[in-house]
Amino acid sequence: MPQVSMTVNGKLRSGEVEGRTLLSTFLRDGLGLTGTHVGCDTSQCGACVVHVDGAAVKSCTMLALEAEGAEVATIEGQAAPDGTLNVIQQAFQDHHGLQCGFCTPGMVMSAAALLKDNPRPTEAEVRDYLEGNICRCTGYHNIVKAIMAASGQDVGAIAAE
Repeated sequence: MPQVSMTVNGKLRSGEVEGRTLLSTFLRDGLGLTGTHVGCDTSQCGACVVHVDGAAVKSCTMLALEAEGAEVATIEGQAAPDGTLNVIQQAFQDHHGLQCGFCTPGMVMSAAALLKDNPRPTEAEVRDYLEGNICRCTGYHNIVKAIMAASGQDVGAIAAE
């Protein structure tokens, strides 16, 4: 079986994979990083979003071998080593941007990519960017609010839906 090596959350990781092994499967089953969720296997839900070489990627649509030599960031690498949440994770907690939590890792990773490219997005830009992420619990209002708060914006004026 082929060997794959990549840097995951700052640490060099490697393992044997079949050629058809998805990146999401390698992260979850090969490396035990189960924060990357798989909800659909068809690139529809966004629960599996990770960053590969700085870009948000739905890991259920990428083969693990395609990540050979790449820098991969998962939800497990977002908090500080002491467990302190990053600004986006804290905003999700503070603004109740989660309920069951299944979509949350993908939402946080998508939000991080958005805020890297657009540090002060409008509400419409946040909603547009999250189009590829499905949440069946919160109705998106508090997720949008959390992302806007993480960008340092006043969220008091965001109307309830």
